[in-house]
Amino acid sequence: MNEPIRLFHLSDIHFGLEDRSALAWVKGEIARVRPDAIAITGDLTMRARHREFAAAVDWIGSLEAPVTVGVGNHDMPYFNPIERFVDPYRRMRAMADKVEREIDLPGIAIVPLKTVARAQFRLNWSKGWVTKAALRDCLAAIDALPAGTQALVAVHHPLVEVGTDGTALTRNGSAALAELARRPVLAVLSGHVHDAFDLMQHTGNGPVRMIGAGTLSRRLRSTPPSFNELIWDGRELSVTVRNPEAVPTREMMIDEVPEDALPPREPGEPVAPIHRVPPADPPVH
Repeated sequence: MNEPIRLFHLSDIHFGLEDRSALAWVKGEIARVRPDAIAITGDLTMRARHREFAAAVDWIGSLEAPVTVGVGNHDMPYFNPIERFVDPYRRMRAMADKVEREIDLPGIAIVPLKTVARAQFRLNWSKGWVTKAALRDCLAAIDALPAGTQALVAVHHPLVEVGTDGTALTRNGSAALAELARRPVLAVLSGHVHDAFDLMQHTGNGPVRMIGAGTLSRRLRSTPPSFNELIWDGRELSVTVRNPEAVPTREMMIDEVPEDALPPREPGEPVAPIHRVPPADPPVH
């Protein structure tokens, strides 16, 4: 591979409660940097309203790069239970060419794995669930990749808990992660928890790297709006958390959720890149 592959990983835009200044900044960065692809790991909308999806379609359609879009729990019909059960993805048809799209690049591919369901056998349907069918489709796609190709698996919910304020509680997530560890998976990209992280999760079949993106909405938890910039040079995947407030990347990574709403920083302090988190056992709850 001659030139490194550059990817932007966005998540949880929540049109309807989006941060418009952050979105304008991200769009400008996409036009300036021209990444090879963009992965948006779900929660495009706040309440899956038609006008929210229309805004999402307009914004995503204006981006100057190939885009794959995952389905988040907020993208399922919220006020129409009949539609949720009968045709839960109807409102995303205007971007059907991007939803759960596999993107193939030299030496690396973005492969989707759905973690949402129209209904679950528990009260909180916002949490993650990897069904057997969804995992089967993802594994088949990875197995079909050309020899030597590494996969980035794009999900909405983290497959296991990552120590952030938000929780995923993903059913079958640990088993799915163990299956992914058997394959050439470079990392699992996720959203949902609204805080960035980068850690190694150990499974019975070996370690899997998990990378989470923050939010581009006004629904902040512990960190300001952000997205991840990933660079793959054929040997190493580096990750930088990008944010318009110049909060250093290491301050964006969540080990323990800080008491303050924002990480500490000095005025004008630049964003610093972070590569791989050391493979020590992270705090997983």
